[in-house]
Amino acid sequence: MLGTLALPTLCGRAAAAPPGEGADADALVPTAPVKLNGEELFRVRGVATFPAEMRADAIAGRLRNFAGNAALPVDSLRVVEFGDHFRIVAGDMILMRVYDEDAVVEDVSRSNLAHAVRNRMASAVLTYRHDREPRVLLRKTAWVAVATLLFILGLFVIRRGLRHLDGVIERRFRTRLRGLQIQTFQVIHAEQVWVVLLGLLRLVRVVALLALVVGYAEFVLGIYPWTRALAARGGSLLVDPLRMMGRAVLDSIPNLVFIALIIVVTRYVLKVTRLFFHGIQHQTLTFAGFDPDWAMPTYKIVRLLVLVFTVIVAYPYIPGSNTAAFKGLSVFLGIILSLGSSSVISNMIAGYTMTYRRAFKPGDRVRIGEVLGEVTEMRVMVTHVRSTKNEEVVIPNSTILQTHVINYSTLARQQGLILHTTVGIGYETPWRQVEAMLLLAAERTPGLLREPPPFVLQKGLGDFCVTYEINAYCDQPQLMLKLYTALHQNILDVFNEYGVQIMTPAYEGDPEQPKVVPREQWFAKPAPPQGPEPVLPGPA
Repeated sequence: MLGTLALPTLCGRAAAAPPGEGADADALVPTAPVKLNGEELFRVRGVATFPAEMRADAIAGRLRNFAGNAALPVDSLRVVEFGDHFRIVAGDMILMRVYDEDAVVEDVSRSNLAHAVRNRMASAVLTYRHDREPRVLLRKTAWVAVATLLFILGLFVIRRGLRHLDGVIERRFRTRLRGLQIQTFQVIHAEQVWVVLLGLLRLVRVVALLALVVGYAEFVLGIYPWTRALAARGGSLLVDPLRMMGRAVLDSIPNLVFIALIIVVTRYVLKVTRLFFHGIQHQTLTFAGFDPDWAMPTYKIVRLLVLVFTVIVAYPYIPGSNTAAFKGLSVFLGIILSLGSSSVISNMIAGYTMTYRRAFKPGDRVRIGEVLGEVTEMRVMVTHVRSTKNEEVVIPNSTILQTHVINYSTLARQQGLILHTTVGIGYETPWRQVEAMLLLAAERTPGLLREPPPFVLQKGLGDFCVTYEINAYCDQPQLMLKLYTALHQNILDVFNEYGVQIMTPAYEGDPEQPKVVPREQWFAKPAPPQGPEPVLPGPA
């Protein structure tokens, strides 16, 4: 026994279950189509030693040989009974054998099944030979020529028509497009609308050209018998995916509606949350112990948690979420994030930690490690600092969290920042005179506060000199470098005025003449004759 046969024309089904077996058992038996001229005639079923595909190919090959042999008339195709089966033969050529098993699964007699298959073969052979007659091929070639002319004309019409449509839209609508506004808030710009229109026009052009090319190729390939199977296969390659996509979209409509509802609810929850924290930021809502500067960072954390919760809820309803490809992509993304996000996550955590620590805020003068400057921007992962040399320094937040930070601005707003510098003066100079001179230098320095008043500390009694420290308040930390410069200039001038030598940084012995600059040499060239004035022209 070579196998069993499934004939759709007889029973209206691809294959029936054998007696005593259910349809589920029959569905497990593979079948293969017998084709001629690109058209499926019937399907056959095989056995373990002779699979259905091999049997179908063998029958189709013998049928093509018969159809291609014009010396054998179609009437020579007949059914012959031979022992326990029927043979369908053409002359001396055996095309196919039909067994009792073939008839049982089709629920017909073996004789009826054999004659039905013979008639189907005869009809297919007649069509096969008719399609290859010279006069038929010549007529079809003429149709191909007409189709080619129409294809070229269609290309010309699409190109010229859409170009004309572009011009019409540009003349009539582009000059009228203005930004769409809601009160004073502009949400859509004219250029954005125009870009969308151009994109739609390009999409229409691509779809029209694709439809024209596919239609032309399918017609030309389908008109000749040698390429008819390719035309059918090409059409199915385009239509079947679209049909599957459409069916998948229809099946996913309930899930898509649920996801859309989740998105809408989440959107409004985030809007209400933003309004709530916006009120805290602008102090229209107040909570004891909650700094207004924490409002927006806290909103970002809450927003992230809401979005993560939304994704977790919506994930099972995403079309294809239960497929192996989707799960594989999820695993791949998880691995990428786990490998590359350790530093990212640490910087993000550090950024939020610094926000709640209130170490600094934009506009503060700070020292972070070796960097001295003004904080210009605080982001989740990095902090931007403009140095005193007008350099943009980008510091990872994790680095800031692991080092010490000096903020010169926080207390300076209420109590003032204390600027201080030290000098070493010999024991022969009275300490009261030294303190008075230092206080005089601080008084001469513009930008230093009079209240609270400056004060002097004696930092140490060294081997050769006494170390004095002048301390003065200022309320402009951004000017600290210029204030230090002016203070140092005034200290030098005052000590020179009173003939007191500054012994810092080292002392070995008393010189014959004090190391001071006489007043007549204070403005030695190339210094300007009037001398430099300790003016502070802007922030450092």
